[in-house]
Amino acid sequence: MLRTIKWYFKFVFCLILKSIDAKKADKILKEKGEKAYDEYVYNVVSEWAMARVKDSGAHITVYGKENIPKDKTVLFVSNHQSDFDIAIFLAMLPEKREGFVAKVELEKIPFLSAWMKRIHCIFLDRKDMKQSAKTILEGIRLLKSGHSMVVFPEGTRSKGEQMGEFKAGSFKLATKSKVPIIPVTIDGSYKIMEGNNYRICPANVNVYVHKPIETAFIPKEQESKLPELVQKIIQEGKQKKGEKSQ
Repeated sequence: MLRTIKWYFKFVFCLILKSIDAKKADKILKEKGEKAYDEYVYNVVSEWAMARVKDSGAHITVYGKENIPKDKTVLFVSNHQSDFDIAIFLAMLPEKREGFVAKVELEKIPFLSAWMKRIHCIFLDRKDMKQSAKTILEGIRLLKSGHSMVVFPEGTRSKGEQMGEFKAGSFKLATKSKVPIIPVTIDGSYKIMEGNNYRICPANVNVYVHKPIETAFIPKEQESKLPELVQKIIQEGKQKKGEKSQ
C-alpha cells in the first residue's frame, strides 16, 4: 500500500512541477523553433514516464527494437492492457518521439493533457462518430507531416491477457498516410496496476516490436484484412523469443 500511495503522490506532484518545464518549452519554441521545441518536450515527457515506470517497480524488457526504421514515420499498433502502456511506450521506445491516439477522458486530466498535446497526442471519443472522424483526419495529417504515432485499436484496456477485437477505423491512419505499421505486443502491463485493484505492484513486462508492414502500395482488397493480420501478429507475439534489445 505504501508503494501505491507514494506512486500516486509522485505522479501528481511531479506533473505540477513540470509547469516550470512547460514555460521553458514555450520559450524554446519562440526562440529556436518547432524542431528544438519538440526535442525538448519529448525528452521531458520521456524522462517523466521512465521515472513513473521505475517508481512502480516494474521491469520492462523490449525485444525487436531493430525493427523500427530510423528514417521513416511509422504508426505503432499495439494491444492495450493497462494505463501504463503509454508510459511504457514513452520510456522504452523513445526513438520516434511518438504521439498517441488517446481516449477523450485523458483530455480532462489537468497538467497531463497539456503535456500530451505538446507531444502531438489526439483525443478520440468513440461514442461520437463525427468527432472520431475528425480525430482520424488529424492523425493522418500528423503522420503525413512526419510525426509518428501510436494507436490502440481495441479502443479500451483489456486489463488482462484477453485481447479485444481491433477496430478497422484505426488502420486508416496508416493506409491514408501511406506509413508503415509497426505491430507491438505488450505482455503483462496489467499486472502493474489493473490486475491488483489499482494498487501499484512490481511486475515483469515484455514488449515485442515486430517487423514493419508497408502500406504505401497495399492493394485495396488487402486493406480490409489488416486488422485481422496485425491482431494475429500481436497475439502470437506473446510467445516470441529473441535477443533482448533494451
